[in-house]
Amino acid sequence: MAIPATQMRPGMVIKHNDQLHSVFAVEHRTPGNLRAFIQAKLRNLRTGAMFEHRFRSGDAIERVIVDEIRMEFLYNDGDDYYFMNGENYEQTHLKRSTLGDAVEYLTPNLEISVSFFDGVAVGIELPGIVEMTIVSTEPGIKSATASSVTKPATTETGLVVQVPPFINEGERIRIDTAEGAYLGRA
Repeated sequence: MAIPATQMRPGMVIKHNDQLHSVFAVEHRTPGNLRAFIQAKLRNLRTGAMFEHRFRSGDAIERVIVDEIRMEFLYNDGDDYYFMNGENYEQTHLKRSTLGDAVEYLTPNLEISVSFFDGVAVGIELPGIVEMTIVSTEPGIKSATASSVTKPATTETGLVVQVPPFINEGERIRIDTAEGAYLGRA
């Protein structure tokens, strides 16, 4: 199934140069007056080698159809991340090296799709939007309204997101998993 490069997300499995790769990280870049491109960090599923590749925005990417099973994220133990199938209660685990940047969005009980290829878990697909709690940020300004001014805020998983000045510690916010950007209060 061909998709445009702009729809590539961390955790997807794609076919690139006739080999299967897991998308580790995706960054959309628009340098000055040049054309936009997608900088993707890929991991070869056969060899485990990591490399970066630059795709044009309009490039067609061949997404590999893998078996996707709805699972719930349970917990992590060091570099091992554990997931449970809600139907038969089978558990599977993936290494941090396999998940890439997706680990920053994993909160307990989060429903995700785990991708299996030839019976082996090869990656996950995150929901488009996740809700997280802010654990540390600078104190909010009472009279601040929505503007282009932002401040960094650290979420419960360690992800740092730029938020408006009126967001305080302990608040739940919605985050776009594709861009890692603040969308609004939850």
